[in-house]
Amino acid sequence: MSDDSDSGSRDDDPRPSGRRVTINDIARIAEVSKKTVSRVINDSPSVRGETRERVEAVIAELGFTPDPQARGLAFRRSFLVGMIYDNPSPNYVVNMQQGILDGVRGSGLELVVHPCNRQADNFLSNVQAFVVRQKLAGVVMPPSVSEDERVVELLREADCPYVRIASVSLDEPERMVVTNDRLGAAEAARHLAGLGHRRIAFISGPDTFRSSHERGAGFADGLAEHGLTLDPAYLRRAAYTFESGVEAAQDLLAMDLPPTAIFAGNDEMAIGVMQAARNRGLDVPKDLSIVGFDDLPMASRVWPNLTTVRLPIRDMGRMAAEKLTAARRGIDPTKLNQPDVLPSLVIRESSAPPRG
Repeated sequence: MSDDSDSGSRDDDPRPSGRRVTINDIARIAEVSKKTVSRVINDSPSVRGETRERVEAVIAELGFTPDPQARGLAFRRSFLVGMIYDNPSPNYVVNMQQGILDGVRGSGLELVVHPCNRQADNFLSNVQAFVVRQKLAGVVMPPSVSEDERVVELLREADCPYVRIASVSLDEPERMVVTNDRLGAAEAARHLAGLGHRRIAFISGPDTFRSSHERGAGFADGLAEHGLTLDPAYLRRAAYTFESGVEAAQDLLAMDLPPTAIFAGNDEMAIGVMQAARNRGLDVPKDLSIVGFDDLPMASRVWPNLTTVRLPIRDMGRMAAEKLTAARRGIDPTKLNQPDVLPSLVIRESSAPPRG
């Protein structure tokens, strides 16, 4: 870039013709990322001096004026941590909220939640508006929002800290709480096969949740250890809701050879299976064994008490919040001493050997 030429008279004038200069133009000409330009605009100390000078020179040359709303999105932080979620299980959501509150306690931060629908046309614009409006200090994302790379990219461009909770690792360790769902589903399969069940059904969650696929794969792993495979006739796709569990179970129990055991992909659906069994006059577990996943508080409050795979959901929320606030507390998030999240089977009264 020339120091003594009149930029307005150059034939190679880099300024865009006929439109407003954008941060993308600055990044392209300065040969840096948009995030770096954003950091320079907002006086972040994390930019090297040479890079800062180059970006500032381009900004001055092009007469770029930052958009105040975009600037707020990047750095004018509030004392709010956001939880962005698309999860149909209200019990899961409440437990996750409680865990995040545990994790931010004493940090000066408060929690604000944003329910959303990933399938909606305005999903991303609504998430961005939420981050802008609340000027979030950080975001915790449970499944399935945590699995959406578009949201992650939006937060990265905004330089907004985040932590993802997911069944497998999708990011750097300091940005992840990994729940290892596949291991837990394998335990459920081993349990039912070990009781002697052979006609075993699986009610999966939605395709849009990575956990649905991980739990299905884990269940197949556990059956294979007992020389069994999941018959496609005994597979149903549902929505992680009580109502969808009822509907899927009604379909399974109406078969000529109905299953003697059903593994539901979460507790909400498993309790729906219980309801469907009662509607047909079946005894649980004598006529039908049922296993769920999550071990929500209601699992030990229904009758019979539900055998289920325990995920420590409240602890998961706390761990995510602790990672998110580590830097604020002067702690390197990579040095947090957090245990691995390992699902475990909790055997209660809803599972037993099949009749005969």
